[in-house]
Amino acid sequence: MKVAQVGTAIVVIHAIAHTLHGFAHAEIPVPLSLLQIWFVSVVILLGPVISAALLWTQFYRIGNWLLLSSMTGAILFGLYHHFIVISPDHVSQVAFTGWGLLFQITAILTLIIDGLGIGMSVWTLKTIQQPQRVM
Repeated sequence: MKVAQVGTAIVVIHAIAHTLHGFAHAEIPVPLSLLQIWFVSVVILLGPVISAALLWTQFYRIGNWLLLSSMTGAILFGLYHHFIVISPDHVSQVAFTGWGLLFQITAILTLIIDGLGIGMSVWTLKTIQQPQRVM
């Protein structure tokens, strides 16, 4: 299977999981700061979409680096806000019922998906044949 196909599939699943998590955020509500909204919009949502598009072009290496960077940013953001710092965004502060159930499930699911994106990017970057230098 092509790297572009796998990368795009991961990005689509990533987008679905993060969008569902965003719906739960809005319905509970667990509001985000302006800086968090910017980070989520640019790094977690837009970055992977751009990377998936680049995977299908001659700029696939840049696409892999962008996928690695955006997924790493997403996983670190999720780990910190959902599992480390105690705030309204921490999984222990959200009820495990209704929209809280979706919040809890997607908080864990996004970590798994983002981890797969990181793993695929690292594997791809290690195995991509580097061009030979002519001396």
